[in-house]
Amino acid sequence: MTLQECYAAMGGSYDDAIARLRSEKLVQKFVLKFLNDGSYDLLCRSIEAQDYGEAFRAAHTIKGVCQNLSFNKLADSSARLTETLRDGWNESAGALVEEVKADYLVTAEAIRAFAGE
Repeated sequence: MTLQECYAAMGGSYDDAIARLRSEKLVQKFVLKFLNDGSYDLLCRSIEAQDYGEAFRAAHTIKGVCQNLSFNKLADSSARLTETLRDGWNESAGALVEEVKADYLVTAEAIRAFAGE
């Protein structure tokens, strides 16, 4: 799988990432580092512990990283979750958490396929 195919599989924008970081090698470096970021695990643990302030921070971090790397689908769902959690938990947050989880899994699968795992 090429890096462009990885971006297509995850619903991202390869062209935007290259335009932002100016180098495929640099984009590749940060794409491969993404799975080592602990923000997703922190989000899941925080939601389970009902620590919505920490969940907000984790979702915000995921959003920012995804926007910088042009992981558009995950950036969009994590942005909506961030805004929902800004004032604490509400009834729409649960569905958004599930959407972020699904989008994260698609993104992680694409990256693992790109990495040859």
